[in-house]
Amino acid sequence: MNKAALIEQMAKDTRLPKTACKSALESFIKAIEVTLKKGKSVVLTGFGTFTVMKRKERVGINPATGQKMKIPSKRVPKFKPGKKLKDSIV
Repeated sequence: MNKAALIEQMAKDTRLPKTACKSALESFIKAIEVTLKKGKSVVLTGFGTFTVMKRKERVGINPATGQKMKIPSKRVPKFKPGKKLKDSIV
């Protein structure tokens, strides 16, 4: 499912216009981005938790040349599904 299909499903479920659903979804995504940039987590009980983790610096290999290269450390988003979400998929 892509973003457009999700907006269409939201509009169908809520009987709201697609423009309102699109605005709500974009606001939701933006709120998560802003919170993660601050280094905080977003907990949606039953759905899951969005957090930021720090990846350590590591050595990788360039597949084109076979040469070793240093990959710098960075912060990356992480999602851990909640129990209710996991149970609903089984």
